[in-house]
Amino acid sequence: MSRIQSTFDTLKSQHKKALVPYITAGDPHPKWTVELMHTLVKHGADMIELGVPFSDPMADGPVIQRASERALVHKMGLRKVLEMVGEFRKTDAHTPIVLMGYANPIEAMGIAQFTQLSKQMGVDGVLTVDYPPEECGAFNQALSAAGIDSIFLLSPTTEPARTDLIAQQATGFLYYVSLKGVTGAANLDIEEVKKRVAEIKTKTHLPIGVGFGVKDAATAKSVAAIADAVVVGSRMVLTIEASNEDNLIENVSKLMQELRTAIDAS
Repeated sequence: MSRIQSTFDTLKSQHKKALVPYITAGDPHPKWTVELMHTLVKHGADMIELGVPFSDPMADGPVIQRASERALVHKMGLRKVLEMVGEFRKTDAHTPIVLMGYANPIEAMGIAQFTQLSKQMGVDGVLTVDYPPEECGAFNQALSAAGIDSIFLLSPTTEPARTDLIAQQATGFLYYVSLKGVTGAANLDIEEVKKRVAEIKTKTHLPIGVGFGVKDAATAKSVAAIADAVVVGSRMVLTIEASNEDNLIENVSKLMQELRTAIDAS
């Protein structure tokens, strides 16, 4: 059983929902990433979505784009991100890590080497924004052979037939984008999200995570009432951006505590 499935099973038995914070590897500086990962877990993260910095993103809004730019200044690349996961694994063998990124760095490294290193370093899932389900059969097979889950995005505009196709290929969980647009772009319509999540659940037994529009604890609480996982990206990265070396860990810890309390109260 994968760490992702095990985590969701445990949470379900406890009548709890997963809190999945996102940070960009290397932001605000590579020296902070592993410590931030441990801080997220210490203060309530059930799994971590770790962004791979990329120069030409399609799904990321301006907040996460700036995080990638800060990381790329320090020459962050896919191999360094995987090494950070390996460093994290030295003291945390339990928390699932999902890489979020784009196909270009994976293709540049080579799928075989990427999956081998990901398995070696302890990656649990991969979400690749621009690998469409119609064209990623070989990639999914490589991930499956390595015991790594393939996470897919579903959006408000995903048609039923394509939802079926994605549900057939996905493992781990499905990630529903709560709004039209990029990360952090607008306020979500919780009733519409509730409707769409219910529709998706008729097509899959996988857990459903919701993200892209979770801006605060109140939104996180509302999403936790209808989904299996709450993904918090731009709000987390904005907190990192607004911090300095003296208060970075404190500010991230405070936000995590607020989110955890809200989700557990849903």
